[in-house]
Amino acid sequence: MPHTKLAQQWDERYAACNGLLFGAEPSPFIVEHASLIQPGARVLSVADGEGRNSVFLAGQGADVHAVEISPTAIARAKQLAIQRGVEVHFEQADLLSWSWPRATYDAVVAVFIQFVTPADRPKLFAQMVAALRPGGVLLVHGYRPEQIKYATGGPSDPAHCYTEDLLRDAFTSLEIIKLSSYDAPLREGTAHVGVSALVDLVARRQ
Repeated sequence: MPHTKLAQQWDERYAACNGLLFGAEPSPFIVEHASLIQPGARVLSVADGEGRNSVFLAGQGADVHAVEISPTAIARAKQLAIQRGVEVHFEQADLLSWSWPRATYDAVVAVFIQFVTPADRPKLFAQMVAALRPGGVLLVHGYRPEQIKYATGGPSDPAHCYTEDLLRDAFTSLEIIKLSSYDAPLREGTAHVGVSALVDLVARRQ
């Protein structure tokens, strides 16, 4: 079962929002790189939230497994999937204690998973890599420490943010296809609104 305190914190945050906290539309990062995920590919969406990314990828023909700790978010994600006419396998779990599948997915997608502490991050990143099949792609999208000054979403602690060096060092076993830092405006629900300091990683397991 999910970690009770963390599940409660996120459940309360989702429940307090009148509507979808991060909106119904997929992350522009996922849209930009969706061509890397072929129809029929098995995809893991990490900390999927209310389903905006998993539902989009399912709509592109992927076989999506979405893991999320909040039951409220999962209920909303299921409703979004019904509205869009797609099927997603949703599972409630704490990613830090979940029994991660090994060499199972053609793609692992991690968008704004920066609730994870620096102490737990290496374990989570290693599990994400191990879950990929050979040739599988890892898509990571997050905030850089400069996001703190923008205050337009994301963590309040810069230690939870990513830099290019951090991601490069974390995924040395993968072939890095893209690693870039940039600022861009986001409008994702009520939680991500305004100019944001972002970093993207696209990498492939050998």
